Amino acid sequence: MSLVINGGISIMSNTKYKRIVLKVSGEALAGDQGFGINPEIVKVVANEIKSVHDLGVQIAIVCGGGNIWRGVTGEQMGMERAQADYMGMMATVMNALALQDNLESIGVPTRVQTSIEMRQIAEPYIRRKAVRHLEKGRVVIFAGGTGNPYFSTDTTAALRAAEIDADVILMAKNNVDGVYSADPNTDSSAVKFDTLTHLDIINKGLQVMDSTASTLSMDNDIPLVVFNLNEPNNIKKVVEGANIGTTIEGGE
Repeated sequence: MSLVINGGISIMSNTKYKRIVLKVSGEALAGDQGFGINPEIVKVVANEIKSVHDLGVQIAIVCGGGNIWRGVTGEQMGMERAQADYMGMMATVMNALALQDNLESIGVPTRVQTSIEMRQIAEPYIRRKAVRHLEKGRVVIFAGGTGNPYFSTDTTAALRAAEIDADVILMAKNNVDGVYSADPNTDSSAVKFDTLTHLDIINKGLQVMDSTASTLSMDNDIPLVVFNLNEPNNIKKVVEGANIGTTIEGGE
């Protein structure tokens, strides 16, 4: 069963979430090669997003840049942290453009909005314009982080989700199927959590997102779902309400 709203966009009434922010890490776009942009991986991710878009779900995406550059790495090399972070913001733009190209090649209308103006290649971030794009059935990719150094792209995801009034943040991880009490690759006693609160994440020091992003999500009551991007149809399953990965919500 579906409902038709403005502009003829079909919204499937059986989806759990109607407007999502999908956080795609840079590493996820690199695949097994670990660095750069893997065209085959980007193509797979684009098709996964298309399957959700076809349900009529409004999709905003925040790209990381760790497959190309990390500000922390630059700082460790002796660079000024702010300068290194700006380089990281440029990396997220490269990822966003690659994803946009793949999405549009399979018929998904996509707009890239950057927090740092670069009008020749993308729109500047304007909240009301972003929301209008979503309402018209376009995918919006937020690139350039928050536009400020010292803030991660996880914080960007939490900030943009609050600004556009998203129902959920989907944390698409590379070969990680949820949140564990310890690293399951090195600790056989690690336990996977099905549900957690934002306060659990902060108090237990679980490596889901940085404390700024966690606090922002908690203060604005935005749920998170952490799941494995590498499993086929996982984004669609989460949106439809399947119990996969780890759901993080509430502050108590």
